Amino acid sequence: MITTDAFKDAMAAVCGPVTVMTTSCDGDPFGTTVSAFWSLSLRPPMVGLALANDSELLSRLRATRRLGVNLLADGQQNLALNFARKGGAKFDGIAWTADDGLPRLTEAPVWLACEVRQFVPAGDHAVLVAAVTGIARRPALPLVYAQRAFGTHSVLKEQQALAGPAGPASTALTDSCYA
Repeated sequence: MITTDAFKDAMAAVCGPVTVMTTSCDGDPFGTTVSAFWSLSLRPPMVGLALANDSELLSRLRATRRLGVNLLADGQQNLALNFARKGGAKFDGIAWTADDGLPRLTEAPVWLACEVRQFVPAGDHAVLVAAVTGIARRPALPLVYAQRAFGTHSVLKEQQALAGPAGPASTALTDSCYA
């Protein structure tokens, strides 16, 4: 039998993006940190994410079906930790704006506005399938989470250092994923 601790330890080796997922319910912004997020489809553009069944965000998304995805950059660990905590006024002191009716964190380098299309039961979680309806992006190294620590991809950091402030000249690796 696989123990919970053994499974958690094995999954800690999986590197994941750090996002703050947001929605607005009755005009009030709500958000939480999520690392179970992935690209799902190019045609049409879709993403997936997983949320615990007892997640407050999941209950709000079932009502609104509207989702903001804020992908965080290297160095934004405090923002991730702020939205990872339970309760409280998570948006207090955080720069944000309403974009397409969803809370968008001003400092997040990647923003996706999404419409949730499906909620799929998956054990103690739900997998959400969402269509991307809006995108904004500026260059930045991604914030990732692995081995229970925040960081970024070392090769990307080396490329940025070589390229200077303008960033890497090529996105061939990213673009080739959809060739």
